[in-house]
Amino acid sequence: MPITIALMGNPNSGKTTLFNALTGANQHVGNWPGVTVERKEGQTRHGNQVYTVVDLPGTYSLGAFSEDEVVAREFILTGNPDVVINVVDATNIERNLYLTTQLLEMGAKVVVALNMVDEAEARQISVDEKALSRRLGIPVIPTVASKRKGIDEL
Repeated sequence: MPITIALMGNPNSGKTTLFNALTGANQHVGNWPGVTVERKEGQTRHGNQVYTVVDLPGTYSLGAFSEDEVVAREFILTGNPDVVINVVDATNIERNLYLTTQLLEMGAKVVVALNMVDEAEARQISVDEKALSRRLGIPVIPTVASKRKGIDEL
């Protein structure tokens, strides 16, 4: 039975790049909000386990005010994902963590993919992922999806 993974995060956090890295797909990636306006699905295998990966539209919150928010929120509520990988832009962590807290409040099983850590380092932004993991009570995995770093750990 496949395990369903939902990819959620703010626009331009690297969700679709991570989706492509996980599934081997070649979905269109853009550096502006609204590139993914519907969910996309792909599959991957790790060992004997099959995973269905769902790339949800980028959203800043689960308030269900925009079409993107409605699509994302409805999938979390009715799609019953086994886990949500919350893709967080390490260069703008404060804004990104608002969505993380909403997912946790909804009772979702969340893993944070702290993405673009290379860009954060280049900007001299330091994030202590172990402390963040302890504070949130969930796994936080540093990633650079465009270079496939951290993919195996996810």
